[in-house]
Amino acid sequence: MRVLYFAWLRQKIGLAEEEAAPPPDEVRDVAGLIRWLAARSPGHAAAFAEPRLVRAAVNQEFATPDTPVAPGDEVAFFPPVTGG
Repeated sequence: MRVLYFAWLRQKIGLAEEEAAPPPDEVRDVAGLIRWLAARSPGHAAAFAEPRLVRAAVNQEFATPDTPVAPGDEVAFFPPVTGG
């Protein structure tokens, strides 16, 4: 699974992307992936400390916490985007 980080998430984690290969079996959805990633390092924990402030896309489609994820997926995490 390819995991991409944008904006302040990238800054806190210190990576633009990483491979989560393979994630554990309990990682079945975006929420589970966030919990698993948050345990990887202090930077990950800081980035995902407020999950409600993080948006996700799975295979370039906006995703909700209950969106399924699977090995081979591309999952991107980014802050909420506002327009004007």
